[in-house]
Amino acid sequence: MVATYRLRANEIPQNLFETIRDNYKDKEVEITIQEVEDETTFLLKSQANCEHLLRGVEEIRSGTALQSMTLEQLNELA
Repeated sequence: MVATYRLRANEIPQNLFETIRDNYKDKEVEITIQEVEDETTFLLKSQANCEHLLRGVEEIRSGTALQSMTLEQLNELA
């Protein structure tokens, strides 16, 4: 079983470790804590990626890159 808890540090419940102990009983577990980077900040770090995303936003705003398709056509792509 894998569980990911994603929350702000000040929202961590006092009983989190008790909950983990109850859910995993005598099993060995690994706990990793890492700071989560804001997705927007991450995506805009690269100049090339930033330009690509901004170009995509402009295409959507102008309607130049939009395509219409039926649900059947969309399902065929999957």
